[in-house]
Amino acid sequence: MKCLKKEILGDYQNGNYRVILFGDGTKIKETEDDYFDSEFPDSIDMKITNYCDLGCVMCHENSTVEGIHGDINQKFLNSLHKGTEVAIGGGNPLAHPDLHKLLTFLKEKGVVANLTINERHLLKSKELLQKYIDEKMVFGVGVSFNQYSDQAIEFCMNNPNCVIHLIVGMISEQDLLKLTNNDLKLLLLGYKKFGRGEAYYSENVLNNIHMLENILFSKNIVRGFTSISFDNLALEQLNVKNKVSQKVWENTYMGDDGESTLYVDLVEKKFGKNSTSKDRYPLLDNINDMLKHLKN
Repeated sequence: MKCLKKEILGDYQNGNYRVILFGDGTKIKETEDDYFDSEFPDSIDMKITNYCDLGCVMCHENSTVEGIHGDINQKFLNSLHKGTEVAIGGGNPLAHPDLHKLLTFLKEKGVVANLTINERHLLKSKELLQKYIDEKMVFGVGVSFNQYSDQAIEFCMNNPNCVIHLIVGMISEQDLLKLTNNDLKLLLLGYKKFGRGEAYYSENVLNNIHMLENILFSKNIVRGFTSISFDNLALEQLNVKNKVSQKVWENTYMGDDGESTLYVDLVEKKFGKNSTSKDRYPLLDNINDMLKHLKN
């Protein structure tokens, strides 16, 4: 496996703190204060399309085969800062006709582009994804697993910046254990009671959340992955703050949504704190102003 730890993708000042982003995805924030006060987002979750042919029952974006593509010709993109991470998703972002153009633009600006896709789309487009990775147009690939296929696991093992995405409440213990001990990175996403996810939510989903909460910090799970990370909703649903020491929490928690991150929907041309925010606002011309609006 390639060693990417020493490669630095970004090293910049953001408000009162310094950000260092390493090639393996590790992000360090340093400040002499006891708080972080950003001027622009360190990372952006950007939806570029609402088209998807999978029809996942829990899709909080309500993506369908009738979904439309977003317009990538937005003024705020010119204001993105070098070193900022942009997670491009959908829908199925691979279906967007201007994806290559967008990735080329972001690479030229020094923005760190990541791609979030479904496992089934990975299997259909492995060669294209490998090309994007090899040409450093995409630095990280988040793969939402639902089939747990050997081919997808092998692809992620061969590309150390692939991260397995699993939705809390949609995971069985058996599926989780299948992924362990393969040098894989895991990102746990909270179950979003939004879009189709609201109608699909059930006692079974809740029971699966409790199951994961009970087994997550067992040795065979924790030691079975290269790293385990969480979005803020998963942290809440799995009660992680009360399962780790205060020191670990203070040293690893990256802050609330909207403090140094934001969500952008190029389909609706709106932005918000995250993808389930009901409070959304029309896109502004400058990314700094968009974050400032959320913080205020």
